[in-house]
Amino acid sequence: MLQSLEHEGVELIFGVPGGAILPAYDPLLDSPIRHILARHEQGAGHMAEGYAMATGRVGVAMATSGPGATNLITPLQNAKMDSTPLVAITGQVTRGAIGSDAFQEAYTTGLAMHCTKHSYLVTEADDIPAIVHEAFHLASTGRPGPVLVDLPKDVLTQTTNWVEPDLRGLPGYRPTSYGHPKQIKAAIDMIERAERPVLYVGGGVIRSGASAELLQFAETVNAPVVTTLMARGAFPDSHRLSLGMPGMHGTFVATTAIQKCDVLVALGARFDDRVTGNVAAFAPHAKVIHVDVDPAEIGKVRNAEVPIVGDARKVIASLLERVKALRDASDFPWRKEWFDQLEAWKSSHPLKYAQEEDGPVKTQYFIERLHSITNGDAVVTAGVGQHQMWASQFWGFSEPGTWINSGGLGTMGFAVPAAIGAKAARPDRLVYALDGDGCFQMTFQELITASTERIPVKVAVFNNGGYGMVKQWQNLFYGGRISASDLGTEVPDYPKLAEAMGCVGMRVDHPEEVDVVIEKSLAVDDRPVVVEVVVDPDEMCFPMVPAGGSNDDVVMGPEDL
Repeated sequence: MLQSLEHEGVELIFGVPGGAILPAYDPLLDSPIRHILARHEQGAGHMAEGYAMATGRVGVAMATSGPGATNLITPLQNAKMDSTPLVAITGQVTRGAIGSDAFQEAYTTGLAMHCTKHSYLVTEADDIPAIVHEAFHLASTGRPGPVLVDLPKDVLTQTTNWVEPDLRGLPGYRPTSYGHPKQIKAAIDMIERAERPVLYVGGGVIRSGASAELLQFAETVNAPVVTTLMARGAFPDSHRLSLGMPGMHGTFVATTAIQKCDVLVALGARFDDRVTGNVAAFAPHAKVIHVDVDPAEIGKVRNAEVPIVGDARKVIASLLERVKALRDASDFPWRKEWFDQLEAWKSSHPLKYAQEEDGPVKTQYFIERLHSITNGDAVVTAGVGQHQMWASQFWGFSEPGTWINSGGLGTMGFAVPAAIGAKAARPDRLVYALDGDGCFQMTFQELITASTERIPVKVAVFNNGGYGMVKQWQNLFYGGRISASDLGTEVPDYPKLAEAMGCVGMRVDHPEEVDVVIEKSLAVDDRPVVVEVVVDPDEMCFPMVPAGGSNDDVVMGPEDL
């Protein structure tokens, strides 16, 4: 099995050993593959996701049977929702014991069935090379995603010979890569006639490595670009065509531009409910061009006048080739009225917050200062909640692979292990996790992994004493009745906790200390750093579209409710 992983070019495995998987751990001592010992299998899975999202390669997580495998279910579903290429290797009880409720037995392939592209139960050692090869192929092609390989212990102890694998076992798996020429023509004809087009860019553009093609295409058709939470960095925020993130906590201009557009070009986006709000009221005037490598996504939420099945990079390249051929015969579409309107919306409804000199510290202020001091040259990970939305809003993204977060599943606790995986993959880059206190308390033990493995990630813990987004909803929609969302600000003592885990611990609780503490955190490069940022517990995240509401009703502050 290890030779099969080496054949796939695996450099890192994130995992936790146990009885059923021990036969696979023994040869790791003689393998060039580095193993990073997580403190929990969920952490191992998120590390593998962070590795994959930072590199575009397949991440690998390994665990034992039973609870080891079940602890991987959350990362598997997270990877499925966010189209992250991942291969999970799990141990299983011996073949003869399967179905007998043996010690540490779980029906792993059954549990994983709905949160993977495919799951294998290997019954003969001779099949391992081909199955591992298929697993990596499935994980990384078409719509990327997780694949699980479950290995009974007695299969791992069989005698066998490694053979060069091929894909003869996948006769029916043929993802469509290139868009149909007729549909390419129809899409360009529609875009050229549009008066108010919008390019609605999703995570598929990043997964396919299509950022360069997207930039050229947007400039050539002269259309504004919105980037979903999973697509942040696919298009530079500093570009004149960029409108930022649309949806529930997106910019007013991005959300409203979609509502008022006449042609909506969805590129690797799945019309997620956080973007659409009330689907019946979403982009009511728009004809839709939908490009996606997964045919199941097209028409699932919104009917497309021009559906195009194919890889985002290849389809955008074809669209670009087609529109370039037209440029000799047609003028550049300036669309002055549309861009004047977009600029007016930007000016009248900007992102805003008020940082008072005497405090308390605003999370948005810390994020902006961190971006300024680092010149945005960092890989940023986030947990889930208010801090995640503020990071997406106030960090100016300029390149793909620098924003790593949990989008579709919204998994609290993602930031710290994902940062470790990203830093292990890209040791030359600054990796900074922006985390909330609620998220941090779910997986902070993985900083022990970072310390012992010499992976110097940096973590900002925004301590507002509770589950901020939950409290915001309770304040706005439940009459201010705060139920089970207060954590308190005194326990734990984050700097002391950090020191106990072998990290450097710092605290900032006044705006004038922010720059100094950021500089100190950046100066440490031999161990992880945890910065507790004591922030305003009452700050709310806006703009906001209430769940299930219409995107025509963007709430810019509590006074609008």
